[in-house]
Amino acid sequence: MSVVIIGGHDRMVSQYKKICKSYQCKAKVFTQMEAKLDKQIGCPDLLVLFTSTVSHKMIRCALDEVDENKTDIIRCHTSSGSALMEILEKRCVS
Repeated sequence: MSVVIIGGHDRMVSQYKKICKSYQCKAKVFTQMEAKLDKQIGCPDLLVLFTSTVSHKMIRCALDEVDENKTDIIRCHTSSGSALMEILEKRCVS
């Protein structure tokens, strides 16, 4: 399963990826608005938006790029590791 995480804290990127790997998920993490972000997102199975730490522009960019019929979109106000684990427990088989 592929996961794209938008938002979160810079210092947590490696931990987000480690958590996703423990659930057999491939993860891309974008904590800052990057050039050509829309081209880097791709077509993930799950899009996680940490809404407290991300700009409206970045959320809009991510939502415009994903196909809502193929991608589950989760909005989470908390950008903690335990919040990500809770999301993945509901969506993945560990």
